[in-house]
Amino acid sequence: MRTKVSFTADGVRCAGYLYLPADHGPVPCVVLCHGFSGTMDRLSDYAERFVAAGLAALVFDYRGFGESGGEPRQVPDIDGQLVDVRAAVAFARAHERIDPDRVMLWGNSLGGAHAITVAADDPRITAVVAQIPFNGFPKKVEDRSTGETLRLLGAIVWDSLRGKVGMRPHYIPMVGRPGELAVTATPEADQHIQTLTGGGQTLWRNSVAPRGLLQMMRYRPAGSAARLACPLLVCVAAEDRETPLETTRVLADRAPRGELRVYPGTHFTFYTDPVFRDRVVADQIAFFHRATASV
Repeated sequence: MRTKVSFTADGVRCAGYLYLPADHGPVPCVVLCHGFSGTMDRLSDYAERFVAAGLAALVFDYRGFGESGGEPRQVPDIDGQLVDVRAAVAFARAHERIDPDRVMLWGNSLGGAHAITVAADDPRITAVVAQIPFNGFPKKVEDRSTGETLRLLGAIVWDSLRGKVGMRPHYIPMVGRPGELAVTATPEADQHIQTLTGGGQTLWRNSVAPRGLLQMMRYRPAGSAARLACPLLVCVAAEDRETPLETTRVLADRAPRGELRVYPGTHFTFYTDPVFRDRVVADQIAFFHRATASV
């Protein structure tokens, strides 16, 4: 059963969908957090798989994205998104069909960093899955020249200055081909964009205000991972260039109860390969079941 829901986060209306299994007793719930420019509709496949395994699942859009309120649009704001995640957890705990002491967090990319950060300050969180999580930018991005890096830095600074004086954001593509000005420039760009927009049933837009990258330069969830009271599962790709293994594995190493699963593939394999996703989600469901059984 899927129901459209909404909740308020610091005065902003956040839209979401709650998936409930057939079991009518209080059930464990996974709150899913999307990535830097994502939207909740891209997480419906995960939510459906979790529900089929007997877990409730809540997906939602951060402020300024998808179906949620907030202006300006397509502007990632880390502090605001953390408020949104906490509000989503509070909404789940208050629902009559959800066991408030078995609420878990799942996050993808930047959402993985948010899940760890929020759980570190909330000892009631039962478990966290961080999928290809952000933990700082790599020192050098493969296939991106110095000139291309400087162009991106220029766009970040220009958009940040526009934000400070209340001007409209300076948008750039989230995903582009190598050599193009984009947050992520990859040879897999066309396939990735097709996956995200396939069927037209999505509010995801290949457009984002790059000022959010400035905040991310100072964002380090590894410190939060060290304070986690609950189990943490970090799922990463061996050939990931966007959230490389050498930075993401630190999260599992720092967490007192951390686990690391490394899969063959790239950052985008998690989005584009359904067979690959079957394997990953099966591992995540088994991890969630172990965590809830011990509560």
